[in-house]
Amino acid sequence: MESREKALPGQAKNMNNLAVPPYRLIRTNDDLKQFAGKIDREPFLAVDLEADSMFHYQEKVCLVQMAGNGENVVIDPLEVNDLAPLAPLFKNKRICKVFHGSDYDIRSLYRDFSIEINNLFDTQLASMYLGEKETSLGAVVNNRFGIQLDKRYQKKDWSQRPLPDGMIEYAASDVFYLIPLAKALMTELEAKGRLAWVVEECEYLSGVRPVENGDDPLFLRFRGAGRLQRRNLAILEGLLQYRKDLAMKKDRPLFKVFSNTSLLKIANEMTDTPQAMEAGRCLSPKQIRIHGNSLAEIVKQAKAIPSDKLPVYPRKRRPSVSPKVPDRVKAIKAWRDKIAEDLELDPALLFNKALLTAIAVKRPTTKKELAGIEGIRNWQVKDFGKDLLTVLSTVP
Repeated sequence: MESREKALPGQAKNMNNLAVPPYRLIRTNDDLKQFAGKIDREPFLAVDLEADSMFHYQEKVCLVQMAGNGENVVIDPLEVNDLAPLAPLFKNKRICKVFHGSDYDIRSLYRDFSIEINNLFDTQLASMYLGEKETSLGAVVNNRFGIQLDKRYQKKDWSQRPLPDGMIEYAASDVFYLIPLAKALMTELEAKGRLAWVVEECEYLSGVRPVENGDDPLFLRFRGAGRLQRRNLAILEGLLQYRKDLAMKKDRPLFKVFSNTSLLKIANEMTDTPQAMEAGRCLSPKQIRIHGNSLAEIVKQAKAIPSDKLPVYPRKRRPSVSPKVPDRVKAIKAWRDKIAEDLELDPALLFNKALLTAIAVKRPTTKKELAGIEGIRNWQVKDFGKDLLTVLSTVP
């Protein structure tokens, strides 16, 4: 196991004089097994990832950083070909896994390694439920510990090998602060009676999974597609398929092939010649020179599709609801906003818009009925259910 005895950037001199340990770079299966066997008795395990989504079509995890009880390691999954020894650690309910902004990391670990997580604690989510306005890791660590984290490598290509020492040190430094941060946040949440809220939200968050498009049209995951006419939608789908094929061939992320704005402009204006694309400033001159004819042909083909063969954007039919529902939504929203103001929280953290609407439609009269509404949390029923039902009872 390779050890780097350098001090990490932003040493925690004012974190009760806690010195940042040197990190160890794990690049072999044996070293990973040794680490996993040593760390599996720790109550807290801090985790962070670095990926290459800015540089490749099929993104992948390029580093896994973990820390606990003086251990501070950086695992290279591009050299360690089997991360199976980590799976029991992540699944162990006794070990609290600490992440910051974990949604992407949870999806990535499951996608690349089939790793599932139990007993998650997300320090960004915790900061939000404490009313923090700035919740990036850098802002939170600076606010709590007076430490400036180095962010110069944040958008670098983590798939390059060998990685410069500075990038590895950057990765190792981020994960080190998560456990003391989590403990501080847990104490504050407990004092405010909100720890159970975050624990339950983290339990739901740990179940997120990557979204697979399968054989569905690509326009279903394209912002703005639902506003297009069917002919324009056919053009957009052809353009998206072309971009996907090109991105796979070049191993580049989609946005570095053509921007969404460019493709939407072509689909909207139905520009079917390179000259029209240039006049409409749909693409750069270089893109038009290389791809203009191919894209124009896609537009022409879509224009020739018979009307009855054009794609249809699927729309969910809204169920008919009582005309009193808007009044109920307004009443409980006013109640929620007042509570949020008193607690100095973002109102959506208490009850989001979709949940407010669902409650207004169902109009529960008991806590049991309230608890049966899809998406509602136990903490929302327990701590706010009685008052919420009272508000509902005042609206016809």
